[in-house]
Amino acid sequence: MNKVKFLFGIHCHQPVGNFEHVLEDSYQKAYLPFIQTMERHPTIKFTVHYSGILYDWFLAKHPEFLDLLRKLVQRGQVEVMSAGYYEPVIPIVPDTDKIGQIKMSNQFIEENLGYTPSGMWLTERVWEPHLPQIIAQAGLQYVTVDDYHFLSAGIPADQLFGYYLTEEQGATLKVFPISKDLRYLIPFRMPEETINYLRKLSEKGDGVAAILADDGEKFGVWPGTHKWVYTDGYLEKLLTQFEQNSDWIEFVTFSQYLEEFPPVGRVYLPTASYFEMMEWSLPTASGKKLEAVVSELKQSGKFDEYSQFFKGGFFRNFLVKYPESNNLHKKMLYVSQKLEELKKKRAFAKLDPAAVKAAEINLYKGQCNCAYWHGVFGGLYLNYLRHAIYEHLIKAECALEELAGVKKEDVNLAILDFDRDGREEIIISNDKLSLGISPALGGAIFEMDYRPKAFNLLNTLARREEVYHQKLMGKGGMSIQEGVSSIHDCLTAKEAGLDKALIYDWHNRYALQDHFLAADTNLENYRMVKYREAGNFTIEPYTYKTSRSKNEVAVNLAREGKVAGAPIKVEKSIVLVATAAETAFNYAVSNQSADTVEVWFGVDFNFSMLAGSAPDRYYQIDGQNLPDRNLNSCGESDKISWVKLVDEWDGFEVLLSVDKPARLWRFPIETVSQSESGLEKNYQSSTVFPSWKIKLKPRETWKVKMTLAIKDRA
Repeated sequence: MNKVKFLFGIHCHQPVGNFEHVLEDSYQKAYLPFIQTMERHPTIKFTVHYSGILYDWFLAKHPEFLDLLRKLVQRGQVEVMSAGYYEPVIPIVPDTDKIGQIKMSNQFIEENLGYTPSGMWLTERVWEPHLPQIIAQAGLQYVTVDDYHFLSAGIPADQLFGYYLTEEQGATLKVFPISKDLRYLIPFRMPEETINYLRKLSEKGDGVAAILADDGEKFGVWPGTHKWVYTDGYLEKLLTQFEQNSDWIEFVTFSQYLEEFPPVGRVYLPTASYFEMMEWSLPTASGKKLEAVVSELKQSGKFDEYSQFFKGGFFRNFLVKYPESNNLHKKMLYVSQKLEELKKKRAFAKLDPAAVKAAEINLYKGQCNCAYWHGVFGGLYLNYLRHAIYEHLIKAECALEELAGVKKEDVNLAILDFDRDGREEIIISNDKLSLGISPALGGAIFEMDYRPKAFNLLNTLARREEVYHQKLMGKGGMSIQEGVSSIHDCLTAKEAGLDKALIYDWHNRYALQDHFLAADTNLENYRMVKYREAGNFTIEPYTYKTSRSKNEVAVNLAREGKVAGAPIKVEKSIVLVATAAETAFNYAVSNQSADTVEVWFGVDFNFSMLAGSAPDRYYQIDGQNLPDRNLNSCGESDKISWVKLVDEWDGFEVLLSVDKPARLWRFPIETVSQSESGLEKNYQSSTVFPSWKIKLKPRETWKVKMTLAIKDRA
């Protein structure tokens, strides 16, 4: 029988910001037992990749695990792959950071595992054609991607059992296609099925490569897999059967295969990731989500006929699909640019290298991919993952400003196209507070960083329709685990009682968003987005002017619009003074008609304190004894002058006060998303909505001042 060369690799990763208990559970359920099982089978060579997040954690919590890895490396059983250290999606970070992160991983592996890597795990297998030059500059020879990449390039499926050469500007790179068949066989099907698959593969000739590189979390962390893989003995049985068939199945590492065999040919791969990612990343088109089109075609049995039209999915489309992801990404680019500008200064050589490195590490951690996108895992929908990214980026930004000589008593103003949409945004900041303002989107504040705690108070997510909302709303009782694991059965949305939480926003959940309400609006229909907006101000463009002095900066915004047909002008100013975690919002609402008008005006704030039901995060409201003060509570309070959101966990509080008593509505923004464990409801933020019913005579102006003050708690 012809010999099959089996290239077996695993990739293990946990997001920056994940909980300690999740890492420990993953270690005990998957990372440690997998390596211990493989150690008992020394003839089974394999390749591993661990993200830098895990390397850092191993060093701090389980250094003995690195000792075990080093032992397997020394006896020639294990090859170690490199990658971007903190697991960025390589194409979407700046080139200097791409190379810096890969070299950081190379260095760690050499110093701690005694191995010089020659290959690279490509995060989420997100490929773009410019990568060969970058990866070659980082000192690596090969990369693993999905067979889907090759199929998208027109390579026949029966020619995907070796590696190919590609190049960019003459820099060459060897590319291995990961077998989707093997990804679905191991560890989900019986060992005999894998052996039978390899037996058929051997018929293609001697030395054919069976290529598998996939998530290590499948071996113990995914629902039901620990029992299946270890307690029921799947992995032990699989490895034993491999050994029993060692006369025709030979395990080699990727680098060993490169030494033994020439490339199959040359290839130029299009932008791609694994197929599921391509579906998840499809943007909206003609008002209808393309994911829904894909779903409909699959249900009708016509998807294969039209599948060629859906190969245009592209990871960067997540930045279109989710504006919050784009804001996060552009914040990362903004901070990275600050680092590059600092490096170009003459005084850079005199700066403390340790301080520069610390800022760079925070930037790198802020590039961890998980919070930038959403698929079958929570990702972007998990507020604590987004918070961790913002936290590291804010820390990096503050450190870089200090290194650049920005003084604590300075107040700063920048006007730029921050989100790269062709329209200008404004950033005002001092040493305590940084505000990102979008004149084009209703003059709203899209980012509010409390710098002493490295905390973005507007780290929230709008409620959007996802294709799985309809698919999982009891239509056929489909499971959230479809296409991922047949082991674990999950509740449908209705069974879990989540159907009532499916509310969809028509605007992003920022702060300082201006609303004019119809007379029949109440808390419930406003919260459910079933009310009628009487004006055209919330997401429409405002004109702006800026002013600054030594100790103060102001952004003055204005818009002339209509409220129930009447011409109304709204003017608002955002004022930030030096050295204070406080900002003032001054409003003027003017009736520009010759008739008396009555309007109901309110301003929407959405504060993210990460936990809606935790007892250490709560409301305090002027003169109110709240029966439920949790941040996920709903309520209406009349004639209030202030509301406070307290975060005892992080040790600060946010006070919003008004100089004219207001009606105050409060309610949570909660999203329904899918994860590996099923459908789940996630708290995103707390909406605080002060409003006033105003009667304006012809040409009359009504004014109110709001003050937002943040302070640390003892």
